[in-house]
Amino acid sequence: MKHKLLVIGHGRHGKDTVCEILRDEYGYTFESSSQFCNKLFIYNNLKNKYGYTSEAECYADRHNHREEWYNAICDYVALDLSKLGREMFNSFNIYCGLRNKREFLAMKKANSFDYVIWVDRSMHLPPEDKNSMDLEQSMADYIIDNNGDLLELKRNVRHLIKYKLSKTELIA
Repeated sequence: MKHKLLVIGHGRHGKDTVCEILRDEYGYTFESSSQFCNKLFIYNNLKNKYGYTSEAECYADRHNHREEWYNAICDYVALDLSKLGREMFNSFNIYCGLRNKREFLAMKKANSFDYVIWVDRSMHLPPEDKNSMDLEQSMADYIIDNNGDLLELKRNVRHLIKYKLSKTELIA
């Protein structure tokens, strides 16, 4: 069995790219949490407000409404903070893009994931506003440096898999 991985970090720092490498080279499965939530409820919530005609159009515009998406997800999990994590891990090995500290702590308490990976591109991009992401790098078990090029990022992911995750117990 594959580890259940939670991949976090600031917006546009490369979380999806790391997950794509894990999928393509190591057989993990994932869908970005933004895409997952868009299909599940966000598109229906926002289509009339912004005149979206498709899920794809709504998803493509998400960076213009980060705080609104964040709040919609907070509302979705308000009664059960680990709900979205359970739903993600029921379908995928990786939850990519968690943004809320309260959800993180609830999922951690429920043992929803095995490891947390923070993707860092801070030498090129600023941190995300706390209104749309309140997790911290110190919450992660591992940090993937994404301040170089794609080849270097792939090497960093390979190093994580080979020297860190392959040395740990697999989930039952």
